[in-house]
Amino acid sequence: MLKKQWGAVFLAAGLLGPGLAMMTGEVHAQNLNPPDRGQARSMVISRYGIVAAESPLAAQAGVQMLERGGTAADAAVAANAMMGLVAPMSNGIGGDLFAIVYDAKSGQFYGLNASGWAPEGLTIEHLKRKGFRAMPERGIDSVTVPGAVDGWQKLLERFGRKKLADALAPAIRAAEEGFPVTEMVGGIWARSADLLRANENAAQTYLIADRGPRVGEIFRNPDLAWSYRQIAAHGRDAFYKGDIARRIFELSRRHGGTLALKDLADYSSEWVDPISTTYRDWTVYELPPNGQGIAALAMLNLMEQFPLAQFGPNSPRALHVMIEAKKLAYADLLRYIGDPKFASLPVPGLLSKEYARERAKLIDIAKANCAVEAGAPPAPRAGDTIYLSVVDREGNIVSLIQSNYEAFGANMVADGTGFVLQDRGALFSLDPASPNALAGRKRPLHTIIPAFLQKENVRIAFGIMGGWNQSQAHAQFVADLADFKLNIQAALEAPRFTKATFAGCDLMMEGRIPANVRAELEAKGHKIEVRGAFSPLMGGGQAVARDFAAGVNYGASDPRKDGAAVPEIPPEK
Repeated sequence: MLKKQWGAVFLAAGLLGPGLAMMTGEVHAQNLNPPDRGQARSMVISRYGIVAAESPLAAQAGVQMLERGGTAADAAVAANAMMGLVAPMSNGIGGDLFAIVYDAKSGQFYGLNASGWAPEGLTIEHLKRKGFRAMPERGIDSVTVPGAVDGWQKLLERFGRKKLADALAPAIRAAEEGFPVTEMVGGIWARSADLLRANENAAQTYLIADRGPRVGEIFRNPDLAWSYRQIAAHGRDAFYKGDIARRIFELSRRHGGTLALKDLADYSSEWVDPISTTYRDWTVYELPPNGQGIAALAMLNLMEQFPLAQFGPNSPRALHVMIEAKKLAYADLLRYIGDPKFASLPVPGLLSKEYARERAKLIDIAKANCAVEAGAPPAPRAGDTIYLSVVDREGNIVSLIQSNYEAFGANMVADGTGFVLQDRGALFSLDPASPNALAGRKRPLHTIIPAFLQKENVRIAFGIMGGWNQSQAHAQFVADLADFKLNIQAALEAPRFTKATFAGCDLMMEGRIPANVRAELEAKGHKIEVRGAFSPLMGGGQAVARDFAAGVNYGASDPRKDGAAVPEIPPEK
C-alpha cells in the first residue's frame, strides 16, 4: 500500500518522470532492462536527511550536522560557512543571504531577508560630488552592510538545535588544514587573478605565488578561520560590533568610504512572508521585494496562458513563449521594484492573474518583441552566488541562497579577516526617480532568490543562481516539472536559455537545444548566441524534495557546478 501511494504521489507530481515510473510498482520481465533516459545522473533518495550544495565538502559539512542531531537549519548554516571558504569569489560572510524555511511541525513557510543596507552616508549627492555618474561596480563605494552572519544567527535561533560554534567547526578546520580547489571554482579563480592583484589584502588572501590556486591545489585561509572563530565565540555581535566590525570600518576609512560602525551595529535581518502564485496545479513561493523573485512568479502567470505541454519541451513555440514572458516580467521588475520600506510597491497587481492575462496578449506567437515596455499593474491597496537546500529526516526544509554579487565582490578585504566585502551597492540606480534609487540605509534591488514548490504532499526547495538569470531559470525549472513532467534531477540538467539584458532580442542558449529549433526562433526575430552544452551562464542549481505521504526525501544537483546532493547516513539504533 505504501509503495503504491509513494508512486502515485510522485508520478503525479512529476518528480519521477515517465522513465522511472516502473520503480513504483512490480518489475515485470519486460522491464528488467532499464529504459534509456536523457538525464546524466539519478536523484539521491533517502528516508533521512539530504544536503544539496555546490561543493561536496559543503554538503558533507551539512550532513555532519544532521548526523549529530541537527536540523535542516543547522545543516544549511554549516554548508554555507564551508561554501564561503571553498568558493570565496561567489559567497561568504561579506555578502547577503536569503532563505525560505518550511517548518514540518506547523506546515508553514517562513522567509528571511538578510540583505544589507547602504551606509547612511552613501547617497546620490555624495557619489556625484566624487565624480560618479553611475554606481561604481567595485571598490568601497559599492559596499553595503553584509547580512549573512545575522541571517545565520536568526536561522539557528528559530529553527536550529546547534550553536554557531558547532555549525562553523567543519569550515574552521578546513580553512586551517586546507582543501583542494575544484574545477569550476578553479577556473573562476584563475580568471580573477588580475582583479585580486589590484588590492593588496585581496592578493595576500587569495593568490598563491601571484596567481589563483590551480585545480587540485591545496588552499588555506587562516584569516577566515580567525573570523569564524570570533563569530563562533561571540555570535553575530563579533561581526557587527566587535573586532571584525572595527576592521571593516578601518578599511572603509582608509579608502575614503562612508561605512560607519553604526551602520554595522544597527543592522538586523528580518523575517518576511513569502509571496506566491499558482502554476498549473503547483503553488510556487518566492520572497517579496527587494528581491527579483516576483519576476519568476510573473513569468509563470504569463506562461500559464499558453499550453506549453502541448507545445512540447524545447519546442520553438514553448521556448518563444517563455522568452517573451521573461521580457514582459523583467520590464515590470525594473520599473516597479525596489526596497518596500522606501516606496509603495504594486506587488499584488504584478501578481494578479487578470494582469497576466492582459499582458500575455502582447506575446505574438509568430514574432519576437524587441522593444518591451513595462505595463500598468493595478495599484496596491490602502530580494555571482551560491545556492543550497537541505531536508532533514523530520521533513524540515531550508532553501538558502548567498552571494557577494560579482566575483570577489567589491575586491575589498579588511585586514586579517579572510573574506571580501560584497559589491551589492552596484545594483542601485543614481536616478532619483527610480524605485531603486540609492539612499542611506536602503537595500538595493536584489538578484539572489531562494524558492519553493508545493503540491499535495510534496514540498520542493530549489534555487538556480546567476545574477538576472535567476527568475527566468526558476520559471524554466517549474515548467520542466509541471508541464513536461521531468524529475528534479532531470529538470536541473535540462537545457536552458538566458537573457542577461532587459531590452532587445538578444539571448543565449545552450548548444543542446537542437539547431532546427534555434533556426525557427531566429526566424521569429530572436538573436541567439549559442553556448556550451552545460553553460555556467545559465546558472547552476540544487534541489531537495520530500514526499510527506511516504516519508521519503529526494536530492538533485546541477552538473553546471562542482556540487552534489549528499544523504545522511542512517543513525545507529
